[in-house]
Amino acid sequence: MQRLIIFISTVLVLTSFKGVNDNKGDDVVGVWLTGKQTAHVEIFKTGKYYYGKIVWLKRPNDEAGNPRVDEHNPDAKLKSNPLMSLLLLKGFTYDDKHLWNDGTIYDPEEGKTYSCKMWFEKGDTDNLKMRGFVGVSLLGRTDTWTRVK
Repeated sequence: MQRLIIFISTVLVLTSFKGVNDNKGDDVVGVWLTGKQTAHVEIFKTGKYYYGKIVWLKRPNDEAGNPRVDEHNPDAKLKSNPLMSLLLLKGFTYDDKHLWNDGTIYDPEEGKTYSCKMWFEKGDTDNLKMRGFVGVSLLGRTDTWTRVK
């Protein structure tokens, strides 16, 4: 009887830690080359949410040699913000089905923000699919970002 109690206690303790090391959601954390190959975006986690900011630009300066700014932003107060370190991805959550949902992606080339979801296809954690859309995901575009090593 005592062995049975020890066995059950051990099983309960081990199963209670099941989710502790199950950080598949963090597979997205790292630096990514965008599909147009014009920027590196660092994806990081704060609390339970995932975000992404620009950490490298192929063309960091404009024709006059000044740092590129968010000139297409619809908010006039933000047009002078530098593109470097600009937060593009906001508020993604991981749903335990290899999908990051409920976030937004900002396109500085258009100055528009879209709903977005991200995923890996067939366990390929070096190629991240990004789908930006308006309303429903059928009305959108998918891009593939590549992990920077």
